[in-house]
Amino acid sequence: MTPSRVRKEVDEALYAFVDRQRPVLLSITEDLAPMLGALDSLLSGGKRLRPAFCYWSWRGAGGADCPEILAAAASLELLQASALIHDDVMDGSDTRRGQPSAHRKFEAMHHAEGWPGGSEAFGTGAAILLGDLVLSWCGEMFDTSGLPQEALSAGRPIYDIMRTEVMCGQYLDMLEQARGTGDVESALRVVKYKSAKYTIERPLHLGAAMAGASKEDLEALSSYGLPLGAAFQLRDDVLGVFGDPAETGKPAGDDLREGKRTALIALAYQEADAAQREALDKHLGDPDLDLEGVKKLRAILVDTKALESCETLIENFASQAYTALGEIQITDEARAALTDLTVAATARRV
Repeated sequence: MTPSRVRKEVDEALYAFVDRQRPVLLSITEDLAPMLGALDSLLSGGKRLRPAFCYWSWRGAGGADCPEILAAAASLELLQASALIHDDVMDGSDTRRGQPSAHRKFEAMHHAEGWPGGSEAFGTGAAILLGDLVLSWCGEMFDTSGLPQEALSAGRPIYDIMRTEVMCGQYLDMLEQARGTGDVESALRVVKYKSAKYTIERPLHLGAAMAGASKEDLEALSSYGLPLGAAFQLRDDVLGVFGDPAETGKPAGDDLREGKRTALIALAYQEADAAQREALDKHLGDPDLDLEGVKKLRAILVDTKALESCETLIENFASQAYTALGEIQITDEARAALTDLTVAATARRV
């Protein structure tokens, strides 16, 4: 099973499930077609990392290669879609994966139709409902994947806590933005619960548990998944400021306009002088921040060595993950695949 085949089969399972849901919605009314269209657009992109980590931990724990595990793993993409839709609403993001975000699509539809009332409020409400719908579908797809009930029962508590943790992580993220404290420890707590556990640790746990792994096996996977998840999110934070829009799918410096209180920003506040702090306070979170303003904030992140410190954190977390991966008791095929995924998650550069 190659990485490209895993992705292909995850995509096929994902699209097949949505296609089964399509007539259910359209039998209610054709007016629901735009919701399906917005979801189709969102699902057409993405790295499929969560299903990949789930699949390879299943294989690493001795699970057989079968369509059912790929369907169960693919359900994590619906959970991810729900989180992204809601995240974009809360952040006021205009784009996602190089296209208008879901709430902006609905907002534009309202405006184009000339309907009375506020287009922005309609877009927000429609996107929240789409995110809720997809959140309900992820559990349905998992439960109807075709895996034996014993496997599903072993995985269900992990699936449930994963959904709880990502919601809590999202709240903590909002809390940090509201407080504006610039605290590195708090920023890393958000990284752990909003991303590291949800993106890597829990998908690993899910696949392994369904294949019959022990509690000790899951703990060993955590020693790999948590530092890798932290490195992955820190890399995303760097790309959110310094990344190429053609690669990130978002305008240059969009995280700065949204005022995201990432570890990168916290590191800058930690070392900034009075003038630099004043500039950060003035421009961070300004929705009208132009490219010159983005360049100014980028310069502060470089001059305070926040970027350098963040890169060091990424390297340290990645090193911990590589060391742990070498010690986990899994099949050689799974170890090789997880090594490739580790590179994909951390080696992206600005």
